[in-house]
Amino acid sequence: MTGPVVGTLMTNLGMQHGLQKLGIELVRAKVGDRYVMQLLEEHKGILGGENSGHIICLDRTTTGDGIIAALQVMAEIQNSGKTLHELKSGMQKYPQILINVKTKSKINPDTNENIQTAVKAIEKKLGSEGRVLLRSSGTEPLIRVMIEGQDEVAVTNYAHDLADTVKEAIGA
Repeated sequence: MTGPVVGTLMTNLGMQHGLQKLGIELVRAKVGDRYVMQLLEEHKGILGGENSGHIICLDRTTTGDGIIAALQVMAEIQNSGKTLHELKSGMQKYPQILINVKTKSKINPDTNENIQTAVKAIEKKLGSEGRVLLRSSGTEPLIRVMIEGQDEVAVTNYAHDLADTVKEAIGA
């Protein structure tokens, strides 16, 4: 494979860690297959996708195509002689908690000091085994609070705590 694999901001951290074990870089694009395509071209990658299932195999096509992605998986099963379970065993999907916080208008959570203090505290607790993502929705008056990591109970608690901090900061 040439170039990195391109995912989005929402791509599971377990995917990143699994790819690292194989010596493959994961580059994160903004959410949307047009951004995935943009980074594939910039980084000379051939494989990218997003959680919605839009998988782009640039050596086969220039759009997210489920049939082509499925055929590529089937070809790898055939060529390797391994089962799908064996092929995917190198990736552990981490618990990922997403909470949508409704806002009255579009706001940027990156500019609020209380929110950023809470984010930094959670990031410190998670270390390299988790991550925090806060982003305003592009289509709705929402802030998406996403936390992922290996410990589902901790991740769930952190997500609810951060969502509460966001609600307090925006007066929701």
